Amino acid sequence: MGFVLQDYQTTLRSRATLTGTGVHSGKPVTVNFLPADADTGVVFHLSNGSASREFRALVAEVGATDLCTMLGDPAGEHIATVEHLMATLFGLGIDNIVIEIDGHEVPILDGSAVAFVEAIDQAGIETLAVKRRYIRVVKPVRIENGASWAEFRPYSGTRFEVEIDFESPAIGRQLFASDINPDVFRQDIARARTFGFMKDVERLWAAGYALGSSLENSLVIGDDNRVINMGGLRYPNEFARHKTMDAMGDLALAGARFIGCFRSYRGGHRMNAAALRRLLSDRSAFEVVETTRRERGRTAEMSAVTGPVFAPWVI
Repeated sequence: MGFVLQDYQTTLRSRATLTGTGVHSGKPVTVNFLPADADTGVVFHLSNGSASREFRALVAEVGATDLCTMLGDPAGEHIATVEHLMATLFGLGIDNIVIEIDGHEVPILDGSAVAFVEAIDQAGIETLAVKRRYIRVVKPVRIENGASWAEFRPYSGTRFEVEIDFESPAIGRQLFASDINPDVFRQDIARARTFGFMKDVERLWAAGYALGSSLENSLVIGDDNRVINMGGLRYPNEFARHKTMDAMGDLALAGARFIGCFRSYRGGHRMNAAALRRLLSDRSAFEVVETTRRERGRTAEMSAVTGPVFAPWVI
């Protein structure tokens, strides 16, 4: 199955709930997923007793990209580690959802997106009577930082080509490249887990990170440069697949799906966010489009949207 062109926006059919622990905070958290009206987008409602705050899932709201993607103020009210959930919404095609959360970090669960997929399957997906709008890349946009780089290129679909290169022989140089649709996300990306190195644990703990990390929710590379988890890897290139999941989640913060190819080498949350900002800040690099159906032959085309539009991607 190739590129899936969805005419209309979607939301959940019913409510779903997940509970777990934050990988960095180590604190328990409950997340409720609720249906939302068309053009709502993805909205987080934080309510943790002392505060109640709304966060729109947009790159303009990103406050930090150290080891995870965070919405809001790192020193104040925020929601951290949104990327795996956002990747699931992107991968399964959910446009509108309200996410109620009672803590400052989305739960890590088993380190992958499997539980998020199961929650959405439980709730079901409903199609709404409002056209979906896409951000179509019309010219290349690229950023570089040393040996690392990321770019958007025009493409007749939604594609990710994510390459990583680690000195550790347990990882090395890996590439995951694929057009993205719900089947690909479920089969090839959703089960890939977050990962880290045993040698970094004490430094991360001292900095207040990875307090909830364990072998149950992370792939861990030991001091002997081997994966120490029982059962080993779920995919031969699980590390590159998880980095693709992270990139999907970060780019879902555009506020609309994009049509184009995203490529990166030795990227990460910071570079993903910077590349997205670069694209959205150059109005000549993209256009806003929606489907136009032709009855004869039942073909579909993309047409540019003119006039006032719902534009959450404006930064």
